[in-house]
Amino acid sequence: MTENAIEIPARRGKAARVEAGQSVKVINTHGTQVVDTWAFNADDLGEFMSMEATRATILKLVPAVGDTLHTNNRRPILTLTEDTTPGVHDTLLAACDRYRYKLLGCEEYHDNCTDNLSAAMAELGLKEPETPSPLNLFMNIPWTSDGALSFEETVSSAGEYVVLKAEMDLIIAFSTCPQDILPVNGRTGVIVEAHFEIN
Repeated sequence: MTENAIEIPARRGKAARVEAGQSVKVINTHGTQVVDTWAFNADDLGEFMSMEATRATILKLVPAVGDTLHTNNRRPILTLTEDTTPGVHDTLLAACDRYRYKLLGCEEYHDNCTDNLSAAMAELGLKEPETPSPLNLFMNIPWTSDGALSFEETVSSAGEYVVLKAEMDLIIAFSTCPQDILPVNGRTGVIVEAHFEIN
């Protein structure tokens, strides 16, 4: 990690502008943290990275190095160019929100990725048109042959990272997922910061 690294605070979000051709390195600083990731066309926030369109295009549930993520308009937006993790990420689950935590038994407000996205975009003076399904980096949601899913601990290690190359001018946004009820961020329930670099 370099001195140019930008912190995604624990339980919070962060967004930044990225020019076409630049790369974004997303670092799992402590190795235990899921990072919800979104990308929006900088010129039209109504066009954004779509997990549904990406799966239909790359014919995979999880992108690997060399795969390009696509928008809801079926255009390339990010390409995965490097991945030092075991390659376990998730494209199936929606971002957590206040409704999700209510279903999990939380009566009081719980930090969530949907609100983190809104706060991160607001820091740039922007408002997302909706909360797209994110690319859940470092998230371990295995599935069985009969289609059953489970929530498991991340299998990445401290300092491992992915690199995403921008295929258009875009806004990238992240949330250090504050899920501390299910074990996706480790069994301890401790949520920690992550980092990213733009090069």
